[in-house]
Amino acid sequence: MTTSNKRIIAYHISRLQDKNREVRLKSIAELALMVDEDALNALRTLVEKDTDTEVKKAAQEAGRAIFLKLRQTAGSNH
Repeated sequence: MTTSNKRIIAYHISRLQDKNREVRLKSIAELALMVDEDALNALRTLVEKDTDTEVKKAAQEAGRAIFLKLRQTAGSNH
């Protein structure tokens, strides 16, 4: 993954801490498009700690999508 992609992922991960739920939801949607272990870990933490039900659900769905993509990518490398 390129350095610029890592920066984009880091940016969206940092926005998962924003007080505005719409900002968190938007970043979750962006992270769902990225197949990245750091994004997956950040989403897992969000599911565990966020108090907003909709945010937790979105993070869980995005994390599942990333997990499945990572697993698919790992399987195709063998």
